[in-house]
Formats: sequence, structure tokens, C-alpha cells
Amino acid sequence: MTRSLVIKSTSGTDRPEAANQAFTVAAAAVAAGADVSLWLTGEASWFAVPGRAAELELAHATPLPELLELVLADGRVTVCTQCAVRRGITAADVLPGVRIAGAPVFVEEILAEGAQALVY
Repeated sequence: MTRSLVIKSTSGTDRPEAANQAFTVAAAAVAAGADVSLWLTGEASWFAVPGRAAELELAHATPLPELLELVLADGRVTVCTQCAVRRGITAADVLPGVRIAGAPVFVEEILAEGAQALVY
């Protein structure tokens, strides 16, 4: 059984190290073969909009757009429904492959057998 890893990122450009850490762990888990679901909530929601991940710059860290691309290729990226609505982000605004979903889907993922959840 492949373990699943659900990562919730609540940080945006306001907390670059925390934001980058969430994406780094998600990309590393994808590379390790885990089933990865990255949830973007709060200010992290903006990273789902084209071009916005490039706004986060952090010395000695892999650029966020590269990490996001890796996760999108073999994992799932979700923007919190309420977070998206509060920021005026719609399904038409996000990168291809990003979905918008709410708490019931998040709870289903974190309660799945063998799931591990992390919050940054």
C-alpha cells in the first residue's frame, strides 16, 4: 500500500520559509512515490494562480514554480473553497490541474487509512 501524504500550506509570500517548506516536502514525497495531496489555504491560495508562485523568492531554495510543477505532475493540488472565494479566485483563474474543493474533501483525505497529514 502506498502511503498518502496530505500537506496543508497556510503561508504565502508573508511567510516564505514556511510556504517553501510545504512545497519542498510535497515535491520530495512525490519523488519518493507517495500519493501526495497539497492543499493551498489562506494566503497560499494565491500560488495556484498563474505567475503567483514566482513571486516567492527564498535564497538557497528551489524556486516555488519548479516545486509546484513537480507536485502537479504526479500529485494533487487543491485550493480551499472558502479561501478562494474570499480572494475572488475561481476555477477559471487557477493553473491547469488545480482543483477547488472544501473541507469535506480535505477531511476525507486526512482520514483515509494510511494517510499522514502535515500543516505548514
